[in-house]
Amino acid sequence: IAFDMDSTLINIECIDEIADAAGRKAEVAAITEAAMLGEITDFKDSLRRRLALLEGVSVASMEAVYAERLQINPGAKELIDTCKAAGLKVLLVSGGFTFFADRVKDRLAIDFARSNLLEIQDGKLTGRLITQAWGEICDGEEKRRTVLATCKELGITPKQAIAMGDGANDLPMMKLCEDAGGLSVAYHAKPKVRAQAMVAINSGGLDRLLELMTD
Repeated sequence: IAFDMDSTLINIECIDEIADAAGRKAEVAAITEAAMLGEITDFKDSLRRRLALLEGVSVASMEAVYAERLQINPGAKELIDTCKAAGLKVLLVSGGFTFFADRVKDRLAIDFARSNLLEIQDGKLTGRLITQAWGEICDGEEKRRTVLATCKELGITPKQAIAMGDGANDLPMMKLCEDAGGLSVAYHAKPKVRAQAMVAINSGGLDRLLELMTD
């Protein structure tokens, strides 16, 4: 089961909250919203634009976002624990940042995680990302590739996978599972995502998916 992070596993869009420390939350949040709605089709470009506005934000400010604003969404632990007990592996795949994703991975005992690595110099963000072995930016297509690669590593096909998200950049991994005969789930999602998903959770917690899985 593959999860998006921001606004799916957790309650915030981390990049918007980091921007608040730079006094640019409204500007960054507007770009985030347009990207998640699918109005901006180039996620990589939208992310670079937002990152440039974060230059100079301190690591201390990001620590404060994690400590004071980031919460695990209701039902996340219950759903993940149940999936793991049933033998599923869990993947967190995010267009957000390792600074938060790696901590969420540890908190929820998630098996695999992929997200973007912020460049930090002298305790402050440079407004750029560090290229990792798989590439620079985890966009929708990279999410799709990651789900496919994780399935291959586990010796299964996407028919045996579930993809869960809320924004337009989750659509490629969701469609991968749909087309293979697996399952796609929209969680409190944007209209475009709700329209495509096989299942939409519009109220309640993530563990509402268990209602479907146990029926």
